[in-house]
Amino acid sequence: MNKKDRYIVIMAGGRGERFWPVSRENQPKQLISLLSNRSFLQQTFDRVKPIVPLENIIVITNSLQLSEVRKQLPDLPRKNIFGEPCGRDTCAAVALSTAIVGARSENAVMAVLPADHFIASEAKFRSVLLDSMRFAKSEIALVTIGIKPEEPATGYGYIQVDGEIRDSKSQSLKSTFFNVKRFVEKPDLYKAKRYLKNGGYRWNAGMFIWSYSSISGEIKRQQPKLYAAVDRWLSITSLSKLNATLSAEYPKLNKISVDYAIMENAENIVCADGSFGWDDLGSWPALARHIKSDDNGNCSIGDIVQVDSSNNIIFDARTCNHKPIALVGINDAIVVQSDDATMIAAKSESQKIKQLVSKLSKDRRFKHLI
Repeated sequence: MNKKDRYIVIMAGGRGERFWPVSRENQPKQLISLLSNRSFLQQTFDRVKPIVPLENIIVITNSLQLSEVRKQLPDLPRKNIFGEPCGRDTCAAVALSTAIVGARSENAVMAVLPADHFIASEAKFRSVLLDSMRFAKSEIALVTIGIKPEEPATGYGYIQVDGEIRDSKSQSLKSTFFNVKRFVEKPDLYKAKRYLKNGGYRWNAGMFIWSYSSISGEIKRQQPKLYAAVDRWLSITSLSKLNATLSAEYPKLNKISVDYAIMENAENIVCADGSFGWDDLGSWPALARHIKSDDNGNCSIGDIVQVDSSNNIIFDARTCNHKPIALVGINDAIVVQSDDATMIAAKSESQKIKQLVSKLSKDRRFKHLI
């Protein structure tokens, strides 16, 4: 496959409410630094630069975050960064990326990747991604990358795989590929335990690889109204005209994920085995998996002093006036300090942080904290 036909689309439009008060509406999870001095978006960009030309990296964010994305990725051409006028879920973003890439090359193979994932082995990730692009180039197939479950997680969708592909084309690749039987919604704990024991399921990491012809064909077959929009968008050569068209048409699009709209009923789905160390870091407790703990199980970034306190997550995000955070008799808690807010939450209630952000947004005293 010619390198000029490889494209990477980075989806960077999420809100990241679960990492409040560090993440905000105009600087959500993908735009903040939690585990290094580079944001998750910058790390994703760095990760894919070696395998595609710079001009073939596309970022889709939203209009509110457009300026910050440009600031964080100064090497990326401005014409490669697109701001959705409003959020319409991942199917709309996939449709837009299909139009953008298709207008540049009808021979393209593109990988659509989230901007906010943790990858332990970047070399292995690139190897799986390149093999997936080669597979998608040679076959009329939609490829997704599945992660072998390590625990009965209920926060992920699952992919049921159905036998390893062993034809001559797949045998020439280093990565393992499976036929896909079905996509499964986020399960309850009982089902998640059953999936883990079964061994024939993978976590749905939300990474997709396909040729322009394959994805445009599936959009046309399953979402004909959306395909008509794609057809209009890819014929627009002026960025200003495209933005004007999107502003008029985007709010009218059906708000639906690509999993429901396309993947669940696609005709030929293949799953690549993603054995490169993956985490979507969807909450503060997930962050603790990547921070060394003390003898009492406290995971901290920043200076802490504690007495009889254990299994806490402490994160000091202040940009100045760093002072120690002192804990006495506090267990299983999340303590986050930013320049303008402090949050203390029970680890077991971390999913309710979204409710907290919603409550803050309704109080005029605290809207500046959203």
